[in-house]
Amino acid sequence: MRRALALLVLAASSLPAADWYLFSSFRENGQTGVFLALSSDGRTWTPLNGNRPWLPPDYPGELMRDPWIGQGPDGVWHMVWTWGWTRQETGGKLIVGHASSTDLVHWSPQQEIPVLENEPLARNAWAPEAVWDPARNQWLIFWSTTIPGRFPESDATGDGGYNHRLYSTTTRDWKTFTPSRLLFDPGFNCIDATMVHDGARWVMVFKDERKSPLQKKLRLAFADSPSGPWSGATDPFTRDWVEGPTVARVGNEWWIYFDHYTQPQGVGAVRTTDWKTFQDISNLLTFPADHRHGTVVRIPEALAQNLRSAPRPK
Repeated sequence: MRRALALLVLAASSLPAADWYLFSSFRENGQTGVFLALSSDGRTWTPLNGNRPWLPPDYPGELMRDPWIGQGPDGVWHMVWTWGWTRQETGGKLIVGHASSTDLVHWSPQQEIPVLENEPLARNAWAPEAVWDPARNQWLIFWSTTIPGRFPESDATGDGGYNHRLYSTTTRDWKTFTPSRLLFDPGFNCIDATMVHDGARWVMVFKDERKSPLQKKLRLAFADSPSGPWSGATDPFTRDWVEGPTVARVGNEWWIYFDHYTQPQGVGAVRTTDWKTFQDISNLLTFPADHRHGTVVRIPEALAQNLRSAPRPK
């Protein structure tokens, strides 16, 4: 009996630790920095560092909106974010914020990544994300931008004269970057793209940003490579007035979280196994107050426990 019990304990101790989930976000206008929350099941989320930011801005006037976090094949974590609303707020140039970390606790100095330097009329660079492309051994960084007059057929469909498409740059060392290029044009105003690799294909989730006619819903596109070419957009699969999608693998399902930014405000989600049928699971979720537009990522349990005990500045 004792031997059987000992074998049972040994077998249990040799099982791999379950993954946890880490969710980044911002508060208010993003002026206070990046916030983090943890979950063991993808449903109930607990803030790290209380109601204080995990990573505050380094520079006066800098925003840290829409923070994306991801890990490269070398184990280094990267974060990119929206630095400012418009070119005027970022010193007359378009930039994406970037910092890196080996443990998610200690972060490098915050770096400005210039984008669309060849497009002096470009108004903004919003909601950047990045994805590692193993076939090309490089990072693809992508975001949404309006270049006035570039897509005149949809100029009247957005808010405040914005008419976005998705643009990208690539890097292998986060020091040198290729010239920005158009990544995705579904034929209409779009923002807030995120990507995941599922089997042999890449899946993009993005927001249809048209206000006239009203959309403000999430759609999908598919490709063999994160660099494209991307398929045409699918039909929408969410309610309207949602944005900021992020995707996590939970069990054998894909959970697509989103920011529902009108009443009733909060984080919602749908789940799918085939990218064709979706079930709303928003009523299963519990998030910290004012959790807004970030990224969910799976992390090892040991790293989650380290984050829970890591000292942070007051």
